[in-house]
Amino acid sequence: MLSLLQRFSPRIPATQVRCYARKAESGMDPKREIVRRSLYPNNRRNGPSPTGTWRPDVARAIQHAIPSVQAHNTIERAWLLHRRHVRKRREAELARKFDCMKGAMDELAKIDGHLYYEANRTENPRARSAVEQQMIRSLKSSEARAFDARIRGLVPRELHIPTDTPSRTGWNYDYKPFARPI
Repeated sequence: MLSLLQRFSPRIPATQVRCYARKAESGMDPKREIVRRSLYPNNRRNGPSPTGTWRPDVARAIQHAIPSVQAHNTIERAWLLHRRHVRKRREAELARKFDCMKGAMDELAKIDGHLYYEANRTENPRARSAVEQQMIRSLKSSEARAFDARIRGLVPRELHIPTDTPSRTGWNYDYKPFARPI
């Protein structure tokens, strides 16, 4: 009799457990979950997937596209040959440009030695002449910082980016560039 009661005793199924205070398992919007599953499907091992990583017919497809190892090696060698030709063309173009620049510099050395020296002089951007050091002592702190921040030979910081519309502040007619002694 007891076994009969145990057999028919009402059990609470797992679905009837109160879970109204529990958050959703995924925590994601169902629409996002559907989009995510369609864009990034699981890697199924039992069937081909156009977006997955497993394809059972990949060997057959490669064999159909490239029938033999010799054909594959021929294609690979042709690709490497093409890359070598492109590299040689680029190297030849760079050598031509370098020769033209060297010829121009040699011509400049013949015409004006001082300009040739100035064009080839390497300059330490942190080195200051005695005139510059004396000038920095007489400048305001903001001007001295601007003097330190600006490296000679680079694009001036005062140069504005060209735009289609003028600035809201207009043109600064009182601007005077900082004259750096040579």
